[in-house]
Parts: sequence; structure tokens; C-alpha cells
Amino acid sequence: MRYGVSGSGFGNGGKDGGLGDEWGVRAARSRALAVLRVRGRALGAAILPAAVAVVLYAGEVTGHFTGTGWATARVITTVLAVVDLLAAAAVALVVARARPAVTPTVELSETAAPDLHRLVRDLADRLDVPAPSAIALTPDCDSWLEDRSHRAHGRAAVPAGAGPVLVIGSPFLWWMRVGELRAVLAPVVAGTGPAADPDIAAARRFVRGLDAAVAVPDEPGLDPLRRFGARGVGRVARLLLRACGNHAAEMERGVAAAGSERAQAVDQGTRIVAQEQVGLAYAGWDRLLTRVALPAWRMGRWPSRLDAGVVSALTELSRRDRLAEGFSSRLGERPACDLLEEPGAVDEAASLLAARLFHGGPAEAGPDWAPVDWSRYPEEVVDRKWRADAARLHDVLDRLSTAADPEAPEAPTLTRVLTHLTAPQDRPSTPPAPTEDDDLPVVPPGAEAAAEARAQAGAEAHARPEHLAAEEEDRHETEGRDEHEAETDAEHEIDAEDEDDVRNPAADALAAALSAQVAREDAEREARAAAGATAGAASGAAGFTGPDGPWPLAPLLPPRTGRDLLADHVTALVCCAAVDTTGAAPGLDWLDGPALLVDGERAADLGPRVLALVEEGDPAPLRAWLSTTGVRPEKPVRLL
Repeated sequence: MRYGVSGSGFGNGGKDGGLGDEWGVRAARSRALAVLRVRGRALGAAILPAAVAVVLYAGEVTGHFTGTGWATARVITTVLAVVDLLAAAAVALVVARARPAVTPTVELSETAAPDLHRLVRDLADRLDVPAPSAIALTPDCDSWLEDRSHRAHGRAAVPAGAGPVLVIGSPFLWWMRVGELRAVLAPVVAGTGPAADPDIAAARRFVRGLDAAVAVPDEPGLDPLRRFGARGVGRVARLLLRACGNHAAEMERGVAAAGSERAQAVDQGTRIVAQEQVGLAYAGWDRLLTRVALPAWRMGRWPSRLDAGVVSALTELSRRDRLAEGFSSRLGERPACDLLEEPGAVDEAASLLAARLFHGGPAEAGPDWAPVDWSRYPEEVVDRKWRADAARLHDVLDRLSTAADPEAPEAPTLTRVLTHLTAPQDRPSTPPAPTEDDDLPVVPPGAEAAAEARAQAGAEAHARPEHLAAEEEDRHETEGRDEHEAETDAEHEIDAEDEDDVRNPAADALAAALSAQVAREDAEREARAAAGATAGAASGAAGFTGPDGPWPLAPLLPPRTGRDLLADHVTALVCCAAVDTTGAAPGLDWLDGPALLVDGERAADLGPRVLALVEEGDPAPLRAWLSTTGVRPEKPVRLL
């Protein structure tokens, strides 16, 4: 369970804000007592029938409660007390034995990071709080304290009564300087003081146990009877959580305010710069994961130096973004990763953990899950990804072509895709012109009614006085012009809507088939991952679970449309053709991932030209680019 002050923010907590350390601790302790009162009321409700039964039996012994009615009341109360106590004991047992969620981390022993442990201890001494019991790294841009004293945590557990574990975001160690890391960790480490308070610690244990008990019914391996009982316990735990949830949240806010206030005196001048670095690190880390790491994970490769890569990504971001100017000049100072004895080994462990958390990869390297160095990334990831996408695109085209024409060409060329996406439309874009064989002229919709109305108005005008008829005729002519303009605008809007709906039917059909193929492959990959997770659980390997379910909690990227997938695959095919027929080469852009290098420069103008082909069926911009670059679209490409 996370608690304390997050490293991604520092709070207001100053003297001007009125949130002093004493106030924060008092508020946290007050809320902790409120949580414990909820626990006390639940215990009182559980033993109330037993207490009533004791009173009834005591009355019988003293001769006050005698008679048939009192005897019946004693029997009923005794049965209720036994049932109630058994249910309360079951709930207490499940809450006590339930395994609280623990964040997967890379443990850092003192021998692996003596300087980092020394920095944290010195920081705790300056803050006059107990030092954390251990230090661990997480592949995330955040830092927090986590209680791991529960015996169910196994090897990750710390001795009972020990302080919480300090969890540090691994990107911070590689991007931040030593002074900035100290400023980031100050409010987090300061949270160990309130964590040692007996009332706050007891309240946290109670809430942690309830939170873990809620997830017990979803654990695998329970028989129907035990699962039924676990659901009843889960309902009780959820009810208690609702009763004390607000108090627990306010307790943590009080702890955060106390830690933030106490940390104000530590490295005050560096705090603003460190806060800026947290936001910058998060932006670069997100781009690195989604644009660079995710394509590699999908190809069965995991970059083994993600944290070192975030430095390159953030340096590139600083170079491109004027708002980040000057940040790269910090790189001359001592990086926080120097506090580790073997930064490379720690980075590799954190990189593998990131692949498991965000992609669900295996726990160990294998033939289909191998580490990749940044120098080999273009060859082992970018080129393989392009050729795999090109092979998928031609495989889908083969199926579509076989269904329409068994004699369709099978050569995997870029010309084939260009021809398919620029095929004639199924319907004309403009109405057909009238011919001599037509009996009636072609009239726009609504024009017949308008002409009839104007003829009727003219006939009525001849029967009226001359000056009134002239005025009426002028008015009808004006209305007729307005009506004709409105009809013309409406026709244009209809044509525009039709053009927006179906701009390239060939692309729509290909995108739909491609989306179905990608969905099938994703389903097969998820089935294999689920089978591996099940086998690991059967062998005793602990899986990653959190309060919201199994890890990963959510995909890194939102689902893409069929047109987006088609554009990506066409781009991959163009890149393969460029590599095979020119001097182009696959490359790595630290912020955008796979890139095509033409004469050593990134081809940044390729995307809009591919979109013109996919969206509008216009091959001219792409053909001009191919001609300028020297790519031969008629040559077959090498597929994966």
C-alpha cells in the first residue's frame, strides 16, 4: 500500500499556508482514531449478541430471569451469538491472512547502492525521522513509502515493526542530479515519522487488511464453497471500507502535509528545479515507453537500458522544446545513478520489470523474449517491425485479391498497394449528364416543386392589378433565387457528406480486413500470455496483482482506428522499399521511435503523403516523394 508524500509533487504546506508539522500530525492522528473507532464499532456489533446472552444467563443464575419466555430468549440469543461470532471470526481471519497488494520493484540492498542508502539515512537524520527499512526501484516517475511488514509478502517482506520501504522511480536516478534527487525524496522520507505513530500504523494496517479482503473472492483456485464465503467476507469488508474511507483519505492528507512541512528546510533552493525535472522526466519517460519500448516489446525484444534511454530522450526533448532550454546543461553535474555500484545491472532489471508491468512479458529472457541494446535497436526492432507489417499487409491483400480475382498478382511490391488504394470509385462523384435517349431532362431534387410554385404565382399575377402584379413578380423572383441558392447549397452539402463518408472505399475495405487480422494476432498473443501466467501460478510463481486487478492495469496506447493501422502498414512498406532499393536505413528517434533515415536524415515528410493516399486515394504526393528519393515501387520487397 502506498502512502506518504509522492515524489511528483511537493505540496503547499508552508507556514503561510497554515499547515504546520504539528497540525498535520494532529490531523492525521485524529483521523486515524476515527478509523479505529469504525473498527471498534464493528467489533462491538459482533460481540453484542454474545454479551446479551451472557446477561441472560447471569440473570438465570441470580434468579431474576426465570420462566419459559426467558429460556426461549436465551436459546435464540445463544444461537445468534454463536453464528455472529463465527462470522466475525471468519471475517477477522480473512482480513488477517489476506495478502495486501505490493508493488513489483527491484530491490536495492546496501551493498548494491551504499551511497544511495547513505544519502537516505543522512536525509532522515536531517529531518529527524526514522530511516526507511529498505530501498527499492520502480519503473515509474513517482516515489512513495510502502509498508511491507505483512508476512504474506514473502521475500519482499521486512521484519515486523520495521519502517516502511522507500520506493524510488528509476527514471529519477538517471535523469536527476544528486541534489535534485535529495530534494525530491525529502518529503517522502519525512513521512516515516508519522508512519511510526501507533495509532496511524494501526489504522493503516486495518485499512490494508480490508482492502486485501475485498480482492479475496477473485483469487484463483478457490472451490465454490470457499468462494461463496469469501464473497460474504468481501461484502463486509467493502462496507467497512466505505465507513472509514473518508477518514483514511484525510489521514493520509495530514501525513502528507506534515512531511511536506518538515521537508521545507531541506535543499530549499533546489526544490523548484527538482519539481520541474519531475514533470520533464514524466513526459520523456512516457514518450520512451509508448514510442520506443512498445514496438520492441511487440517484436519479442525488450530494451535493456530503458533508464539510460530516458536521458537521451529527455536531452532530445530539451533540444526541440524551447521551454526546456538549459535543462541539458545540468548533465555536467553528478547524476544520481552514480550512487549505484552497478548502474547497468540495475537498469537491466528495471527494464525487464517495466516490460512485465506495461506489456505482460515473461519474467525471464528466452528465444522469443530477448534483451536488445540500443545500438542494435534499428536492425533488430525497426527493420523487423517494418517487414512484419509489410508481410501482414500483403497477406491481407492476397486474401482480398483471391476472393475478387484468383489471377491477381502476388508479388509483394509497393506498386501493388498503390494500385489497390487508387482503384476507381464504385460510384460517380457527380450526377450523369443528360443524353439524347433521355425522355426527361435531369432536374435537381426539389426543382420541380419550385417551378410549379412559380408558374402558379405567375398565373395569379395576371388576374391582379398591374402594379401589384409587378411587385408580386419581383418578390417571387427574389424568393426563387433564394430558394435555388438554398437547393444548390443543400446539394453541395449532401455531396460533401457523401465524400466524407466514403472518400476511399478500397482503403476502408483493406483497413477493416487489416484490423481483423491484427485483432486475431493480439488475441492469440494474450492467450499465450495468459497460459504462461497460469503455468507460473501453478508452479508457485507469484504474479503481479494490484487493487484494480492483474498487471498491467491498462494498455500504454488507446485502440487505433482501421485507417491508422492501414497508414502505419503502408508507411512500413514504403520504408522497406526505400531500404531495399536506395541507401536508406532504419533508425531510432528517441521521441518518436522507429524512423527512416535518408542520407543520414530522418524522413519527416513521409507521413502526410501516406495519409493522402489512404484517406483520399491520391497517390501523387507519395509518388513524387518516391521519385525524389529514388525508391523503385515496382521492385519486390523483402518480407519477414
